[in-house]
Amino acid sequence: MLDVRFKEGVELPAHGLWLDPHRARPLAFVSHAHSDHLSAHKEVVVTPATARLMRERLRGQRVERLLPYGVAATVGEAQVTLLPAGHVCGSAQLFLESAEGSLLYTGDFKLRKCRSTELCTWRQAETLVMETTFGLPKYVLPPTEDVIQAVVSFCRETLERAAVPVLYAYSFGKAQEIVWALLEHGLVPMLGPAAFGLTEICAEFQEGFPKGYLRLDAANASGHVLVVPPGLKTKRLLESVPSKRTAVLTGWAMDSSARFRYGTDAAFALSDHADYPDLIRYVELVRPQRVLTLHGYAAAFASDLRARGVEAWALSEENQLELPLGI
Repeated sequence: MLDVRFKEGVELPAHGLWLDPHRARPLAFVSHAHSDHLSAHKEVVVTPATARLMRERLRGQRVERLLPYGVAATVGEAQVTLLPAGHVCGSAQLFLESAEGSLLYTGDFKLRKCRSTELCTWRQAETLVMETTFGLPKYVLPPTEDVIQAVVSFCRETLERAAVPVLYAYSFGKAQEIVWALLEHGLVPMLGPAAFGLTEICAEFQEGFPKGYLRLDAANASGHVLVVPPGLKTKRLLESVPSKRTAVLTGWAMDSSARFRYGTDAAFALSDHADYPDLIRYVELVRPQRVLTLHGYAAAFASDLRARGVEAWALSEENQLELPLGI
C-alpha cells in the first residue's frame, strides 16, 4: 500500500509528489485555485482551468503540467488521472496508480450538482485521502435548489423595499454559482473587482455561462444585487449605498447562529463542500481499504468510519481512539 505522509500538505515520497502543500515544493498537484491552496511551486500538475486561474491569482513562473479530466499521464513511476471534484471551476481530484497500490485524493469536493462546476466523479482505490470539512453528523445541507430559491426571494423582497440586496460570497466559487442562479431568475448582479475578473475566466471554460453580470459600481447599485466578499474592506466600499440588506452565503449557515456571527440580516447554507451524508456516501462509492482524512472534523469523521468497520485515520490532527472500558 502507498506510503502517505502529512506535513503542511500530503506527501507521496515514493513519487516525489505533494498534494495541495501549503509551502512551495518541487512538484505539486494543485487541486483548485482557492488562495489557501496556492504556493510558488516549481512544477504543478493542474487542470487547464486551474492553471489559468493560478496565473491570475499567483504571480511568478512555474512549469505547468496541464491534464484535462480523464487523461492519464506518467508522473515518476506512477500513472495519474485528474477527475472532476465538483468544488469550483477547474477543481480536480487525483487518482494515482503505481506498483505500491492505488490512491484517490479528493481535495475539496462535493457530490451535489451545481451550475458553475463539473459534476464530481470517482474511481475505486485502495487508499482514499479525503477532505472532511463538515465531518460531523449534524452537518446536513438543505437541497441546493431550495437554498437558491430562498436567496432569490431575499433579493426580490429587498428590491421591492427599494433597498439593495448585498450577498457576501467568496470571489471564487460561490460567487460564480450565485451569479449564474441570479441571472437565471432575471436578477442583475454586480460583482466586486476580484469576483468579476475570476468570473470572466470561468466563463471561458464553462459552456453556457450566462452573460449580463456587471462590475460593481456602488454609485449605481440601485436595482442590482451586489455580490461581494465578506470583510471590512467591502463594508467600507459599500458605505455609499444608503439602504441595503445583507446576507452571507456559507455552508456554516447550517448553524443557527450564523447570521449573528457574520453580522448580516440573513444567512443561507450554500456550500461548495460535501456535507456529512455525502462524505459517508463517497466512502461507500470508492470502497477503499483505508481512508485518511483531512481538515475540518478529520478525527471525528475517521472515528465514525471505524465504527462502521472502515479502517480510517486522520492525517491533519490527532486521532480519537476509543478504548474499551477497563483497559
